[in-house]
Amino acid sequence: MAKPVVIGSRSFSTQGRALDHFKALLHRYQNGQRIVDLADHADLVALIERFDPVLSAVGEPTKGAGQIAHFERRLNTGTGWSSAGFWIIRQDGTETDFSYIDAVKGKPKGQSQDFYNACRQAVALELVLAKKGAFALYGDNHRRVECELTGKMVSIHDAHLDHAWPYFSQIVSGFRAARGWSRDIPDGIISTPADAQTTSTFVDNLVTEAFRAFHHDQAVLRILSREANLQTASSARRPKVARPVRLS
Repeated sequence: MAKPVVIGSRSFSTQGRALDHFKALLHRYQNGQRIVDLADHADLVALIERFDPVLSAVGEPTKGAGQIAHFERRLNTGTGWSSAGFWIIRQDGTETDFSYIDAVKGKPKGQSQDFYNACRQAVALELVLAKKGAFALYGDNHRRVECELTGKMVSIHDAHLDHAWPYFSQIVSGFRAARGWSRDIPDGIISTPADAQTTSTFVDNLVTEAFRAFHHDQAVLRILSREANLQTASSARRPKVARPVRLS
């Protein structure tokens, strides 16, 4: 039987129910809106009070339990991505973002996930440009491209650029192995956690360029509809790609 997840005065029968609670809380607000409901504020304070000791134990900066003035929902953006999330505004005016998912799970992202995110950031612009190039090359008169999995014609806004083979995680693992970092990642390779840092990056531009080159040599990309069953897509081994997406 699953162990209850206790956050402040609330007890959730499963971790999934706790995640659903905070997801619903997030979606009750609009981007840029302050969390004004007192019960919602109390739930978020309790979540941070539970998460801060976890962060402290692994040497990461805490979010500031006991120093919180209020919370806001904001849109976090980067090259080729955006997602809504909670931000903490402290009493001294400083502010930072946090993941309610990590906080509920009680598990910071960790070094491997930070490395993966830095790899994503390293090629983010190239992937955006490659997707635009694919629609310019393969698009019909309505600027749509056929989904490789379903055959559905999709617009660029409804499409997903997929790593057909190898998967992006495999490319990241291969790069780590090639650098001798399969077990441990040396200090100073990835940016250290900090306030308002919504994604990790490589500290040394030479590592960034090395991953870009490695990814360029390995990646086989394709266009999928956002509704395509990605689980089914990822189960295929070395799928035939009718319209390969090229990296420049």
